[in-house]
Amino acid sequence: MFRDLVTANRSFRRFVESEMISRQTLLELIDLARLSPSGANKQALRYYVSCDEKQNERVFEALAWAAYFKDWAGPVAGERPSGYIVIVQDQANKMVSGIDYGIAAQTILLGAVEKGLGGCMIGNINKPKLEDALNIPENYEILLVIALGKPKETVVIDEIDSDGDIKYWRDEAQVHHVPKRKLKDIVLN
Repeated sequence: MFRDLVTANRSFRRFVESEMISRQTLLELIDLARLSPSGANKQALRYYVSCDEKQNERVFEALAWAAYFKDWAGPVAGERPSGYIVIVQDQANKMVSGIDYGIAAQTILLGAVEKGLGGCMIGNINKPKLEDALNIPENYEILLVIALGKPKETVVIDEIDSDGDIKYWRDEAQVHHVPKRKLKDIVLN
């Protein structure tokens, strides 16, 4: 059921790093994004994939993880993603609006869930460092990185408490909790 895919698609930040993702799997996920809608059908997005240990390390070093976890610098060795998809746009063929890469990223993540994987969209990127690490030509702009792997953590959805706090958190068992607003609180009419 589609609802099950959506609720299983959480922002995973810890993975079973030893379970590698093949380049073919990453290409299959990108192919799903390729089939997704694109404003004015410009199809301006391009992708870089990483699925080997050395390149994954270079990508990892250019990313920042989980802003709400002030005392956590990101996944430790052994819990890092085993693959990445970097979404870029060709500066000569820019998107009509910024929503295209959100659609592409969500499609990739839903496809990952269907394959028993999990992921996390990361926008906090040291772009010059990542451009250098992947040899990205100047005419491409990095938009987003999707970290992928077999999830090593449990992520659950909670209703937002009466205090209205939206910050995700981990309990003593390291279960990751994500507060969500109630449907009645987001529908205005």
